[in-house]
Amino acid sequence: MKTTLNLSRFFKACNPSRTLVMGNASDRQYYIDFSNVRGCKIVEELQRTITRISPDEPTCQLFTGHIGCGKSTELQRLKTELEMAGFHVVYFESSQDLDMADIDVSDILLSVARQVSVSLEAIGIKVKPGYFTNLFREIGDFLQSPVDISAQAELSLGIAKITAKTKDSPQLRTQLRQYLEPRTSSILQAINEEVLDKAVEHLKARGQKGLVVIIDNLDRVDMRPLASGRSQPEYLFIDRGEQLRRLKCHVVYTIPLALIFSNEYETLKNRLGGGVAPKVLPMVLVRQRNGSDYEPGMSLLRQLVLARAFPEIPENARLEFITELFEQPEILDRLCRVSGGHIRNLLGLLYSCLQRQDPPFERDCLEAVIKDYRDDLLLAIDEEEWQLLYEVVNQQSVKGESEYQRLLRSMFVFEYRDSLGRWFGISPALAETEKVLAWEQNKLPGKSHLSQESIVTASRVTDY
Repeated sequence: MKTTLNLSRFFKACNPSRTLVMGNASDRQYYIDFSNVRGCKIVEELQRTITRISPDEPTCQLFTGHIGCGKSTELQRLKTELEMAGFHVVYFESSQDLDMADIDVSDILLSVARQVSVSLEAIGIKVKPGYFTNLFREIGDFLQSPVDISAQAELSLGIAKITAKTKDSPQLRTQLRQYLEPRTSSILQAINEEVLDKAVEHLKARGQKGLVVIIDNLDRVDMRPLASGRSQPEYLFIDRGEQLRRLKCHVVYTIPLALIFSNEYETLKNRLGGGVAPKVLPMVLVRQRNGSDYEPGMSLLRQLVLARAFPEIPENARLEFITELFEQPEILDRLCRVSGGHIRNLLGLLYSCLQRQDPPFERDCLEAVIKDYRDDLLLAIDEEEWQLLYEVVNQQSVKGESEYQRLLRSMFVFEYRDSLGRWFGISPALAETEKVLAWEQNKLPGKSHLSQESIVTASRVTDY
């Protein structure tokens, strides 16, 4: 089979910051379903809860995962599948509306109201802002900065004008929150009665099954401590979780992964999750607990790389084109292993190779990129963190929120799921340092967690 690599298209497809939009045919051809090698089928579970278990009663589901592991792409897939099942889905990235370093519950609620209103207006459903017309006028008086909204104006326009006035002024934002805080219950009631209930009513009259709101990027909420001593995520998702849960439509919230390791995890699960645990998206399983390759995961990562280069080639024929991208197939396997099953890592390494040379990539090119990546990680590790990493190598576990913050958030350690449950492994790039290699060699024979390839490579890595 003859084919030519479209270098420009390949370069764009490898951009690690790009989210695949499953509603676009051009993006769908790049998508690889990793659910069988992640140890969980999260999209299917989220979808089933809405479409099969509770289609007519509001649900509130929580979704989290490691930075760059593919959450947004999976949520885009959920959106497409729910739309195919007959639901109207409002997906939005909260970071486009909100300042992740400074968020309150009222910000999230108004953002939901605005995004739902915009989405409904786009399909010809107008929401009359009865309660909000008065609220906007009162806010204008309170801020001594009139908000010009007519009674006939769209709700989304009013909220947008309020947001615009306070976006660049922390002082105005603080004043607005002081005004809105005692009115949160009334605002929530108005959103439910004037926006969400009406939306569901209009949608069902059109033959659709209901409304789903997917709020992405709330996992990026800053961990900063508040004056109360609580962190911002604890305040939003635990202390105020019951209010966020009361929206009268199907809602999927992304939440910070740190909360999974919090002492108040059960409180989070009960208040915001309604007793149901958050769904956690782990890495693609490319290695087993003993360090050897997990071939099903390796196979799908190879397909991810090849699909970005040759999307028009059928999956069962793509392997024939490995040498169009890499001088030897072993170089592709090296890339997949060192990524640790972290999608953004893999694409980032591939993107860096493309910045250095045209395919087919030489081994020296990939090794230089890996060395730069490893050196960046090593610069950030202090002696105390090396001790924590030693425990991870030996116990394959992470305990508590502080260890999460230091190891997983910094991408020193990755989380995996297999038939035995959850386990943690050190980043393969760090596993090749002489320090980690020495730890492994001090173990009993047969207990090594490093592949032979890692041991060979590690002989060239500087000891830090």
